[in-house]
Amino acid sequence: MSSNRRAALALACFLPCAPALAQALSIGQVQGSGTRSPLLAREVMVEGVVTADFRGGLQGFFLQDAGDGDARTSDAIFVQAGADAAIAVGDRLRVRGRVAELDAGAQGDSLTALQDVRIDTLASAQPVPLQVIEAAPDGWEALEGMRVRIDAPLTIAGVDNLQRFGELTVAFGGRLWQPSEIAAAGTRAWDRASADNARRRLRLDDADSRRDPPPPSWLPDPSRLRSGVLVTGVEGIVDQRGGGYRLQVTAPLSLPTLRVPAVPQVAGSLRVAAFNLENLFNGDGHGGGFPTLRGARTHAQYRAQLARLVATIVPLQADVAAVMELENDGYGADSSIAQLVAALDAAQGSSGDWRFVDAGTGPGDNPIRVGILYRASKVTPLGRPAVLEDGPFGERSRVPLAQAFRSAGGTPFVVVANHFKSKGCSQAAAADLDQGDGQGCWNATRSESARRLHAWLQGDPTGSGSGSAMTVLLGDFNAYAMESPLRVLHAEGWQDAFAAAGVERPYSYVYNGLSGRLDHALLSPALAARLRGAGEWHINADLPADAGYQGRDLPGPWRSSDHDPLLLGFDL
Repeated sequence: MSSNRRAALALACFLPCAPALAQALSIGQVQGSGTRSPLLAREVMVEGVVTADFRGGLQGFFLQDAGDGDARTSDAIFVQAGADAAIAVGDRLRVRGRVAELDAGAQGDSLTALQDVRIDTLASAQPVPLQVIEAAPDGWEALEGMRVRIDAPLTIAGVDNLQRFGELTVAFGGRLWQPSEIAAAGTRAWDRASADNARRRLRLDDADSRRDPPPPSWLPDPSRLRSGVLVTGVEGIVDQRGGGYRLQVTAPLSLPTLRVPAVPQVAGSLRVAAFNLENLFNGDGHGGGFPTLRGARTHAQYRAQLARLVATIVPLQADVAAVMELENDGYGADSSIAQLVAALDAAQGSSGDWRFVDAGTGPGDNPIRVGILYRASKVTPLGRPAVLEDGPFGERSRVPLAQAFRSAGGTPFVVVANHFKSKGCSQAAAADLDQGDGQGCWNATRSESARRLHAWLQGDPTGSGSGSAMTVLLGDFNAYAMESPLRVLHAEGWQDAFAAAGVERPYSYVYNGLSGRLDHALLSPALAARLRGAGEWHINADLPADAGYQGRDLPGPWRSSDHDPLLLGFDL
């Protein structure tokens, strides 16, 4: 060997040099079996087939190889790349780049990716890998970045993020339930319910990071969309960003035809309903005064909103109805409640049959209030309207309204309309701050409202002589079935009408993909003995907001509110 050759070898062994990239690693080696790559920040080279090109929305594409034989490692990776490279799904590529972890979520989750890449095309029109999933996996990490088809049926659990983020929430094994709907907050049962939701939940995404994106290409007919329906054969890329796993969908969903659920059928000679109207504001009552503080932005929207509410209330055939979120604008001819009653009469071809309880003022001075509607041909008011305005009511929880009635030849009964403080955290302090137990803000105020309500009803607030022996508490309590306010009332003897009627898993509200009840019907023991049935009409909570009067305005009663109406049947 020449002296020059020996000197060169000695120098090569003495000086550090970049690792050779002559042989590609498997993508599984880059991914590793943990949540983060064992080669973080290293330069690597991999080869694989392009399974999805999302450079237009996510600034990258997904690459998948034939696998490394280790079921613990993913065989795909996200490649950050610009739009200038000529890349198509089915291309076989060699990619050199630096390993990174993108978009760490609240739990430290991240997506393994390649950055600062150099790309060589090896072949085109190659078979695209696909893995079939038959059930919810124990974990998604080993599938990160891979193209999958989910043959297990998925239930659409929530549609509330579709407009803003282009996302649908789906679940293996049926709906996702608010943990505090089925278990007391802070208990092990609540923890198990939360863990079950996390295991079964998956988001279907549109591969677009913008707010308010256009409708997803994989949702060709949004008018058929609602929570509770099943979809199968969903295809896409398992992605991890935004604090959780999601599927970037690559093929159109097939949805069943949207059919209006049947109106609840309840037995009994007396029918009582409850319904949150979602901010019925009517401007000045003469077509002007829009936009208002809440609700419709124009008179045309108000007319559409009113028509939807009438199309909801009339088919229920209720004799008495407690309503929430009425504009607090008096009881004159121009008031929201008077115009609602007039519209109900017109729809039923009656004159003066529908009436409302006139509390004189308010109740309360909140911009929204509760109200009680009734049909004069069915029931007669007894005594006077009663309101409870002290303690937490008025400033926070809306003032409850009570009215006694008697049906022809029947036993007197009392209807109490309620609307407790919402869970939003504005101005919350001390015990009303979110305690981290799943009950949200203002739970202390809602619980105190429940105690005050019960104490008030132990007298005879309506002056009807009927006391509280035959009383129903109706309305939006802004608390799920196992939260403190409802537990306070149950402990005092008030009975859940839906439990008494044997209704399994009732729900009236869907939020963030979780179903549950904010709307309740609680009965005194004597009235519970007269209950003959209970039901909910699921025409609102399952649908996206843009199905309503301010959006696509689907024909029929669809999305007349964000809450479903309740209906009870009694024999009195």
